[in-house]
Amino acid sequence: QVQLVESGGGLVQAGGSLRLSCAASGSIFSINYMGWYRQAPGKQRELVAVVTSGGSTNYADSVKGRFTISRDNAKNTVHLQMNSLKPEDTAVYYCKVDLYKTLYWGQGTQVTVSS
Repeated sequence: QVQLVESGGGLVQAGGSLRLSCAASGSIFSINYMGWYRQAPGKQRELVAVVTSGGSTNYADSVKGRFTISRDNAKNTVHLQMNSLKPEDTAVYYCKVDLYKTLYWGQGTQVTVSS
């Protein structure tokens, strides 16, 4: 069994910053990729950023240059530094972890950006 605990969401004004964190614990042997997704009301869940075990990253075009994903392999933790936030970034943000054979999702953390 694997648990994902997310933290760092909240309310921020446009132009502000937030840092999300997701810690994985439990029966973990090896993690492939770790990533962040988001889902706004009435919209489908979408990829925000992902980082592989080797450190390669991929970002949605809408967040490139503003968001930075990083991971701490020793702590099985992934972070998402979000700068220059916009109202359109408002969504529930979900952590996703790929353990090669199984995918796990976090419970989600709300990010609200006011204009």
